[in-house]
Amino acid sequence: MAVQRVREGEKPSAVIKSYGLCRTSIYRWLRAEKRGGAEALKASRHPGPKRKLTAKQMRQVARFINGKDPRQYGFDFGLWTRRIIAELVESKFGIRFALSSVGALLYELGITPQKPLRRAYERDPKAIRQWIEGTYPGLKARAHRTGGRIFFLDEAGIRSDAVLGRTWAPRGKTPEVATSGQRQSVNAIPAVSPRGEFWYQIYTERLNATAFMQFLQRFIKGRNGPIYLVLDGHPSHRAKLVQQYVASLKGKLELHFLPGYSPELNPDEFVWNHLKREGVSKKPLQKNESLRARVEFDLLAIKKRPALIRSFFLAPSVAYTAA
Repeated sequence: MAVQRVREGEKPSAVIKSYGLCRTSIYRWLRAEKRGGAEALKASRHPGPKRKLTAKQMRQVARFINGKDPRQYGFDFGLWTRRIIAELVESKFGIRFALSSVGALLYELGITPQKPLRRAYERDPKAIRQWIEGTYPGLKARAHRTGGRIFFLDEAGIRSDAVLGRTWAPRGKTPEVATSGQRQSVNAIPAVSPRGEFWYQIYTERLNATAFMQFLQRFIKGRNGPIYLVLDGHPSHRAKLVQQYVASLKGKLELHFLPGYSPELNPDEFVWNHLKREGVSKKPLQKNESLRARVEFDLLAIKKRPALIRSFFLAPSVAYTAA
């Protein structure tokens, strides 16, 4: 527009002043238009500052981080931070990065901040692979041949003072949520099947062999055909009293144990994930409300949604159950 106005007879100094821009800019535009016509005046994206890292070095940074622990590189912290990444890049390539530049680099590499999953040192990868590739497929085949059903079982405790989820509030002003100051706690033991079946029991006593045997008695009551129950290696699950009870059922019930320290292999874990998202952490107890009644309500709501229960078996960590 500025060049066109000059071509129509206006003074260059007056034109550029009307736009509030540097007076020398108009002469640069006029020279460009004279050399290359209107095409020379088209806006072009500024290339920005020269990259500090080559494409090869950027791929190396991604490999340094992906699946690795900062402690493997001599740092004393087990989680990646921008400061640690900046120090690592400087030690490897002799190139210094500001923290904001590290964030931009990670974004370009497709690396985002995430909450890590806990994995115990005691895990046995070989046993986990055997369970996924051999033991469970064999159990599934047996259930198909015998007309049996597979259930996954897990226990957990629920507290009325569970950590609340996040909410929005003005910066620097921590919000308050009214909730009961009386601490309540209950335990629950649900079992889920890939078909969408759901059983649960709420209890307050300590879990031991006697209590667990009683839970099993209630669980199999009225069920036809063999039941294959998959669970972890809690001492009460492996107790001699429980073994004797299972043996007395003469094949009606079998217990199959997951590899140690591998809770992510149990679809029942997603029952607890769902309760954390929808339970007292999101909807705190009201005045005089019973935690047991709330948990009963929440578990019954899950039982009424077979599609939700089946979706627990679609998570990546338990996708082997549908293979």
